[in-house]
Amino acid sequence: EIRQSPQDAPRLIEVRGIAPHALAGEARRVLRRLPDLGVDFVDTAEAYGPHTNERLIADVLAPYNRGTIVATKTGLTRTGPDVWPVLGRPEFLRQGLETSLMRLKLETLPLWQLHRIDPEVPREDQFGVLKEAIDSGKVRHVGLSEVSVEEIEAARKIVPITTVQNLYNLANRQSEEVLTYCEREGIGFIPWFPVAAGDLAKPGGVLDEMASQHGATHAQLALAWLLKRSPVMLPIPGTSSLAHLEENVGAAEVVLSDDEYRRLEEAGRASNPEQN
Repeated sequence: EIRQSPQDAPRLIEVRGIAPHALAGEARRVLRRLPDLGVDFVDTAEAYGPHTNERLIADVLAPYNRGTIVATKTGLTRTGPDVWPVLGRPEFLRQGLETSLMRLKLETLPLWQLHRIDPEVPREDQFGVLKEAIDSGKVRHVGLSEVSVEEIEAARKIVPITTVQNLYNLANRQSEEVLTYCEREGIGFIPWFPVAAGDLAKPGGVLDEMASQHGATHAQLALAWLLKRSPVMLPIPGTSSLAHLEENVGAAEVVLSDDEYRRLEEAGRASNPEQN
């Protein structure tokens, strides 16, 4: 199973957007530090780089420690800065699986996720490729990203869905319905962009007050709030430096009271009513 337990809280990281020139530098140091800090869930995508991040993970971490979960995503390409075309043709997805396995130096992927559903391709065909991957033994679990409850249910008619990765944080909770569904169905919920806090991060706000009280950063409080929000929550803070890595791991030590949790929830909704 891929889910949160008390000891899992600090063990999640996303490797994203690492430029090739950084491969021998800070990015490698971050990855080498993961086992020491107990981080055993590493999330990336073939589109990040593109391709270089998967190679980097394998170069530093393979052969992987027992229990390490490497998750990657397919169905999205990168053709330029901030240009991310969706490509869900079955032949592309199948090829993506083979090349991800090769780059990550794995025979079986612990978690393979559909980065986006391609609206130009029948979604049943895309979900069918996920099922093929499990049936072939090349993938252990599959997940979806940026989906609605209806899309999750459609996928589950074809293949078991283990995780859903949607945008969700203190300042943006438009995926509340999806999170509630995941809680009810026992599906892991992976919030991307988890440390965003919007206007809450302005000086003199509730985050400043609590940061002072806890001796924590705004990012740590945002992660602590997510971890308290739901037992199926699996935050993946993007981490590109040792300082950020240790800050993110330290969020597990920040324990919010029920009152602090409610204050942050209410402040988050009030700060961005259009996205809550």
